[in-house]
Amino acid sequence: MGRFITFEGIDGSGKSTQARLLAEALGAQGIDVVLTREPGGSPGADEIRRLVLEGDPDRWSAETEILLFTAARRDHLERLIAPALRDGKVVICDRYADSTRMYQGLSRGDLRAQVDALHALMIGREPDLTLLIDMDPAKGLARAKGRQGHEERFEDFGLELQQKMRAGFLALAGEVPARFRIVDGDKPPEEVAREVMAHAQEELRR
Repeated sequence: MGRFITFEGIDGSGKSTQARLLAEALGAQGIDVVLTREPGGSPGADEIRRLVLEGDPDRWSAETEILLFTAARRDHLERLIAPALRDGKVVICDRYADSTRMYQGLSRGDLRAQVDALHALMIGREPDLTLLIDMDPAKGLARAKGRQGHEERFEDFGLELQQKMRAGFLALAGEVPARFRIVDGDKPPEEVAREVMAHAQEELRR
């Protein structure tokens, strides 16, 4: 059985870059790595990604988003994550269920219980290791908005949401300390990458 490593954090925290750097570093060591992301990672999930990340901030209710993200995650799990883990590969995923627990579970009401119940019913798989790239919300939001891409629906909710999400992620890390490692994303990227690699190597040695 392989290992499942996820990256979490607010928008603009640098987690996508760090996920890619870790995949490259492990691959250079001869480890069979699959790098993926959520929402997305499979053709069906990528279609749902376009629905949830583009358009007006109020396009969907939080309840509808929970269903959409869970549908995308189920397809991703069936078609990519679970088969790769069965083959003994290391799966590195940029965002996973913890993002749904935060963005949909906390952003517009107290829906965490619904997220967890649906996850238990339809997903049932937690990561072996979650790397939380923690960063100042104002700095992260400025970086995210500076990308000027099309997938800015959540960034468009503004700084207040990012502050709430940071606090939520840190609280979640406190709930599940055995799985989470908190990494200071305000450090230079190469220092962050070294710390991320150290945590990953520790997990792979278990």
